[in-house]
Amino acid sequence: MAVIPLSELDSLARRYVGERHDPYSERALARAYDEYLARRRTPLAPFALVAEGKEYPNLYAILADPDAKLSTGELRLEPAPPPGPGWEFLLPFERIEFREDGSADLHPIALGPPTRAIARILLREHYLPRSRAEEDRGAAGGSRVQLTGSVVTLAQGIATCRQQSLLPFSVAILLYLPEERLRYELDLLRTTVLTDPRAGRFPVVRRVRRTSRTSWGVDRVVARGDLPLLASRCLEIVVESSGLTSVELAYIFGGVRELVESALQGLVARGLVTFDRRTGIYRPRLELFLPPTGEPAPAAVEPLGRVSDPALRTSVQELLAAADARSVCPLCGSPLPPGPKTILCANCTAEVGTA
Repeated sequence: MAVIPLSELDSLARRYVGERHDPYSERALARAYDEYLARRRTPLAPFALVAEGKEYPNLYAILADPDAKLSTGELRLEPAPPPGPGWEFLLPFERIEFREDGSADLHPIALGPPTRAIARILLREHYLPRSRAEEDRGAAGGSRVQLTGSVVTLAQGIATCRQQSLLPFSVAILLYLPEERLRYELDLLRTTVLTDPRAGRFPVVRRVRRTSRTSWGVDRVVARGDLPLLASRCLEIVVESSGLTSVELAYIFGGVRELVESALQGLVARGLVTFDRRTGIYRPRLELFLPPTGEPAPAAVEPLGRVSDPALRTSVQELLAAADARSVCPLCGSPLPPGPKTILCANCTAEVGTA
């Protein structure tokens, strides 16, 4: 499997910052490059990129082309592997077409119409060129580069990399569907789509599917960039479960349990997950990833009684009914029965009462 040579990244860094990419920065880039390639990653399939109708060999070629914006484009698997174990926790596809409005069409491998989604990009790992003088000033308390991370469109992601002189090593393509969010990890140095880290290491039946709204909240927390990489990955997987132990997560990531334990305790300290000392289980605090209960939605500033358009009133009522029908228990993810809602399902209510 071909790997983007270090010389190509050096050239792009020098295009970004000129002489600031000095020998110190070159050595730091080489270390980050080697450390990234040394980590375990399971490839799913190589991919090709098309931006504004022009095909590029990799994302770095797009970054080096000032005319490429990726407001429209395509990510195509070459070739697309057939459905199988490698697709666990993912929806098999052959290509993703990105539109200018930030949406995307996911074309499945099986025959059928494409699935429309909202497409966003999330920075995973990167290198930021910094000269020795800049590093010394930052260590002495001087000004440091602040990365204002957020979940953005692909065009905004390309612009951010150019503006902040970032060399991305890996990113995640986030597709928000009506019922759930899909996350496709891209290894940019090997130009491959990666399998989900849970594939072959965690039973699919134990996954709790969260709504796109919940996943959006989680993605925004991860995108801030103030969580270590392992902690952010642990958070993403814990949220899509009813609770996991550090042993289970260490097996998923193939790492040392103490490192995973430290990452999880950091999430506990931030209040993002809870820890049950009796069972050793970490559980997500889902309420943190949703807007506050008292905060009105943008479309509901006025009371429903003031809506004079019957068609609009019917549409709002249908949306509320659909949301009510998809309500789930925050602990186990099981659907809640119709009618007046309780916080937990009957089974979890009984378990909590017994405890």
